[in-house]
Amino acid sequence: MPPPSQLESLKKHSLVVADTGDIDAVARWKPQDATTNPSLLLTAAEDPRYRSLTEQAISGARGDVAAAMDQLFVRFGAEISKHVAGRVSTEVDARLSFDRDGSIGKARQLIALYAKLGVSKDKILIKLASTWEGIEAARVLEREGIHCNMTLLFSFAQAVACADAGVTLISPFVGRIYDWHKKAAGASWDEAAMGGANDPGVRSVAKIWRYFKKFDVDTEVMGASFRNIDQIRALAGCDLLTISPELLAQLAATDGPVERALDPAEARSASIEPVNYDEPAFRWALNEGAMASEKLAEGIRAFAVDAVKLEQLMQAA
Repeated sequence: MPPPSQLESLKKHSLVVADTGDIDAVARWKPQDATTNPSLLLTAAEDPRYRSLTEQAISGARGDVAAAMDQLFVRFGAEISKHVAGRVSTEVDARLSFDRDGSIGKARQLIALYAKLGVSKDKILIKLASTWEGIEAARVLEREGIHCNMTLLFSFAQAVACADAGVTLISPFVGRIYDWHKKAAGASWDEAAMGGANDPGVRSVAKIWRYFKKFDVDTEVMGASFRNIDQIRALAGCDLLTISPELLAQLAATDGPVERALDPAEARSASIEPVNYDEPAFRWALNEGAMASEKLAEGIRAFAVDAVKLEQLMQAA
């Protein structure tokens, strides 16, 4: 019998989630959950294999571009949901990132569209940017039984505020934090020294995870935005890890055990003080963290650009 792959070994410690809009890839990897975003869905919508879904979305919207976008997101999500035992994350338009009420309304619309396709809201996580307004929108939605996945999360303050709002899940980014620090270090960056547990993105997620375990926070932590499998292995034991098909393939093709890197017992015994953030403290903490504030703004802009491209694609189809 061949030795288990690192992917199989990883699954002993963390729930593995597929980060893609490629329905065939989800069907192949059979993850517990799946996550999408506007950039991933733009790629999928341009794929000839899924042209029928794009056409169905346009037809169902009857000339309303915004409605066509909602239809597209939900139709892809509904198809993906057929291949996962758990949940599918669907993202609210990034252009609503600073609009609490607009985000709440859009989330309700998406859940209603899923219901029309026979997909229960318990199978869906609504993705919102981890701005103050996004977090407050999630607070309202969670009370209504609409579960949320907070994305574009780069800081400890964002994570703690999400936990205080009672959100179901957060997706702290690893790769984009790594990218920022590597660029900031320039020629002085030492890849070997800054790998594994020393990776700044890994350290950020591990700090959040340990804090949540120390204080029995119910919010799930899902490491996201990976650049390499070393980052993934260094977070083995995190509640969930959302991984691109390319990195899933690398893990599946690599033999050998993956050891648990994050230990709940160690976290519970750690000397950590509880903190909380009201709106002024949250905004100040985000302002003081150059990396987090820059990457949050950059991420919102990038998703907004891809949302416009999707609209143009829908209009041209």
